[in-house]
Amino acid sequence: MMRSVFLGSGAMTPERIVTNAELETMIETSDAWIQERTGIAQRAVAGPLETTATLGTEAARRALADAKLSPADIDLIVCATSTPDRTFPATATLIQAELGIPVAIAFDVQAVCSGFVYALSVADAMVQTGQAKTALVIGAETFSRILDWSDRTTAVLFGDGAGAMIIGAVPVEEAGGRGVLAHALRADGRHADLLYVDGGASQGGRIGKLKMQGQAVFRHAVGNISEAIAACCAKAGVEVADIDWFVPHQANRRILEGVARRMGLDEHKVITTVTLHGNTSAASVPLAFEVARQDGRIKKGDLVLLEAMGGGFTWGASLIRL
Repeated sequence: MMRSVFLGSGAMTPERIVTNAELETMIETSDAWIQERTGIAQRAVAGPLETTATLGTEAARRALADAKLSPADIDLIVCATSTPDRTFPATATLIQAELGIPVAIAFDVQAVCSGFVYALSVADAMVQTGQAKTALVIGAETFSRILDWSDRTTAVLFGDGAGAMIIGAVPVEEAGGRGVLAHALRADGRHADLLYVDGGASQGGRIGKLKMQGQAVFRHAVGNISEAIAACCAKAGVEVADIDWFVPHQANRRILEGVARRMGLDEHKVITTVTLHGNTSAASVPLAFEVARQDGRIKKGDLVLLEAMGGGFTWGASLIRL
């Protein structure tokens, strides 16, 4: 039996940084108001030549370099995004072509902010069942393109970026406890109207703007995420206290703090990058993971839990021993 082990990771954010001070000149808001309610100080916003695919491609290149692999080593690409370059083909195939990856399996997963956890779970299952040997999992978004920049309740929250992770097949007996250990995925479509973007191909092709009932989302988020964390740990046979690092979806500081309190988490174990990136949807978890790897916090052998919740609602958690 095979296990998926972590091989490398990478991330990419656009060059342009939009600070809260700049937003003050655009809408009725203030740095103090934004930081008090969300913890966000700035966000990266894609330029005219930057797209979900270009950001995802660069994150993938960096992950390949980190893993010391060539594009030809990849036989599966799963890209999580809610802001694809085109209705079709899949953004994963655009990234595949740009990287020069030969014939492989490539497709997108759409679970909004939970997308990366969903994509990792799918890739892990395909590796475990022998359908792939080396999988490139990407979360990439350009949410700035679907924001109503006159709506201060949503315009201040989101940013653009991409993160990538590579996992590969290793026999369980050779993994030495390393690898992807468990997932817990959930969805409840009854709440679709609390966080959504209207429009799409079947509605005449018009792409709408993001709409969110923030307080309602918050009320669901803390309980849902906490349940998924507990379920994921139970599947893996570990205690929450055993986890070295928690890498949550960077929605806003209040949700991060609410989950930490509910689960009794050590705040020093919670990776927080929302101040720098804002909410980057499916890119959020791999971006935060990469920041913590690069600054030396997350290291080989660490037990790391990834978790997220997004529109739908979708939510979930994944547990990895590096």
